[in-house]
Parts: sequence; C-alpha cells; structure tokens
Amino acid sequence: MDAALFAVDRDGRVTHWNQEAERLLGWSAREALGRRGLGGWVVRETDAADVQDRLLAVTGDTPAGGSPRQVQEFPFVTKDGSRLLVRAQTAAVRDAAGRVAGAYCAFSDVHAQLDLERRIALSEALLAGSAWSVLLVDADLRTVALNEAATRALAVSPVEMLGEPLAEFLGSGLPELEGALEHALAGEPPAEPVELWVTLHEDGSVEDAHGESRGGLPGGRRRCWLSGFLPLGSPLATEPSPLGVAWVFRDVTLERRQSREATRRRFRDGQLNRAARAAADCADPMDAAVVHLDFALAGFAEHALLDLVPSARPGARAARTPAAPPPPAAPGAG
Repeated sequence: MDAALFAVDRDGRVTHWNQEAERLLGWSAREALGRRGLGGWVVRETDAADVQDRLLAVTGDTPAGGSPRQVQEFPFVTKDGSRLLVRAQTAAVRDAAGRVAGAYCAFSDVHAQLDLERRIALSEALLAGSAWSVLLVDADLRTVALNEAATRALAVSPVEMLGEPLAEFLGSGLPELEGALEHALAGEPPAEPVELWVTLHEDGSVEDAHGESRGGLPGGRRRCWLSGFLPLGSPLATEPSPLGVAWVFRDVTLERRQSREATRRRFRDGQLNRAARAAADCADPMDAAVVHLDFALAGFAEHALLDLVPSARPGARAARTPAAPPPPAAPGAG
C-alpha cells in the first residue's frame, strides 16, 4: 500500500506533494505546491484551523505542542468535493542545519488501513486460536507457518515442519494435495471443500518397554482431511504477486469411517433380506443355500464353499435353530 505524502513549511505552505496524494485527493502537484494552508481545498474552512494546528504540532510552534512524530486522523476533502477520512503520520522536517523546517504528512484512506489491519488480525487469529488446522506454504510448497491444531493433526512440532516440503511428512495422497496447492497458487483453488485421504509417515505414537505402540492419533496414520485452499497475495503490491497458499483443513477420519461402516451394514442388511426372499422361492434346499450365498456374500467375497455334514441316519439334522430346550429335571431330585 503506497502512502500519499505532502509536506508543509512552518507557515503551512505546501512544499512537497507526491503522486499518491494526487490520486487520493485529485489535486495535482502543480495545483498544490506553493499553496498556503489547507483550508478551502484539502479541508473545509471550518476544520482548517484545527487541522493545521494538529499538523504543525510536531514542529513545536503551536499551542497544541506534542511529540515529534504523531499518528492521527484528518477529515480531508477531495477535488470533486467528496469527504475522505484519512489516517496520517506526521513528523517534523529538518533542514541541513538540523533546525525544524516544517512537517510532513504521510496518509492513506482510513478504510483501506482498517481493511489491512483486519486482514492481519484475521491471520493472527487463525494461526493462534482457530479450531480448524491452518498451514501456510510458500510458492515452493514449503511450510512457513502452522497453528497448534495443524501440529496435532500432523503429529509434528512447528520446528520440524518449518521450511520443509510436505513430502517429508506425508505419503500416499500427497500428489492430490500438492495438485490442489498448485492450482491455488495459479489462482484457481477448488471451488468447494475437498476430502483428501493421506497417510502420515508418523502418527506421534511411541513404543513402551514391551515394544507396544502407545499414544498417537486415534485411528492410525491413514487420515481424511476436509480441506479448503486460499491463495495469498500481498495487499501492498500494485500487481498480483502470489505469496503462497493457506491450507485450512479439519480431520474427519472417524466420521468418514463410521459413515462407511454404516453404509456397509445397510448394504449387508439389504442383501440378507433379498437372500432370504430369494431362497424361500427355491424348492431344492441345495439351490436355496447357493442362492442365499450368492446374495448374502455380494460385495464381501467372490467365492464360497459349502461343506456338507454326512448324516448318521436318514433325516438326521446337523444343527437346529433355535437350540432344543434342555431335558426336564428328574422328579424327586435333590
């Protein structure tokens, strides 16, 4: 963000006026240089005395006095008559002998400044206390910052990740992740959050004295992350200049595994229901058993073997369901 700047001498006469001041206020340097006072053109006449006193306060020549560098807000007026509230930094200007010769005022639109401050505050909040994991990579896809939630999700410390490529920590699923990051760098991030299944090289577990793994991420190293990608550009640059990508993600591994298991159970229940109905239509018990297996095992097994139990006598049953009740106790026992 380029700062607009002008300077005045101790009498309030404009001595410097840069192009950004011309862009914001509409007055060219030719129109501004040499004018004494700001009233009637840069500020309203009713505000002129107050603005000039505060502007020249850094010189020590006004009753207001003050430090040699101040930050304050001024109600300026553009050439077309629009009001423009600016945030300005004023400081004393000294001549070659070191004497105070006037004051300069570097200013910008207060709304643009507030927007920049909000962006900075948002970045700090995301990296400090966000419940979502946030990881920033540069244009070379190396980690430059991550928050505490991301360190837990990746089972690493910030020191281990900073400056390192993601390949040092992720196995399968890395090409898909890097592809999404590269699209975001090119200004074409995924329009919707995407689910990425990746495998971590480490899950944070340690071996105890018996050689068993303790701790680590619940569910192991295979993770599912619901991810969004935000390209980062410099708000200070006049032309697009990619700084990197913010990868915002949340671990949904347990939810997705539970959903898959629930879907699997529903499919199996439906197949068993269809198997029972199909088997009931078969006259031959062997055909019924085969049809039942064809339906019941679909999606779970490709082949099934059915062993026949030889009967000791005609009509003998190998099993009974429900189980036969126990014989009654003999009378007079006990």
